Amino acid sequence: MAKKEIRLAGFGGQGIILAGHILGKAAALHERKNAVFTQSYGPEARGGSCSADVVISDTAIYYPKVVEPDVLVLMSQGAWGTYGSVIRGGGVLILDEDLVKIDNDPEGLTTYRVPATRIAEDMGRRIVANIVMLGALAALGQVVEYDSMKQAVSASIPRGTEDFNLGAFDKGFEYGQSLLQKQ
Repeated sequence: MAKKEIRLAGFGGQGIILAGHILGKAAALHERKNAVFTQSYGPEARGGSCSADVVISDTAIYYPKVVEPDVLVLMSQGAWGTYGSVIRGGGVLILDEDLVKIDNDPEGLTTYRVPATRIAEDMGRRIVANIVMLGALAALGQVVEYDSMKQAVSASIPRGTEDFNLGAFDKGFEYGQSLLQKQ
């Protein structure tokens, strides 16, 4: 991997910024790659749009912003409207299938639908949908390895919630792997 640009987007309160931070940590600390994390969010604390951009590279990173993501993770319909048209040809698009509705898969992309929010709700805590999505990203995005992401999740969540969050991560990873097996 020379360089990968990843954008995660949704609305405030979904943990998008934390997910981007965890992804960057997985790459930089656990895989010893260069990684840059930037965030963007509206003035609202919850409900407004937000995005987390991570650039990962084996070599020096000269520009910290994502220009054209190789992997785009969308967790809200508003994020689809804002970022859905900006992805590198041949890239990977991962959608929260219950929160992002599109009529047709964009041409030239590999599109995956992951029920991250539903999986989190079935576990009893909607708040871990971002961690479920990180598990799916580890399986589908070809960005960082499973163990690296899992270690970064474990190091980034509140004490006492490790088992629950790691269970959410594993459910997302397993779902992502099941999608790969269907191809």
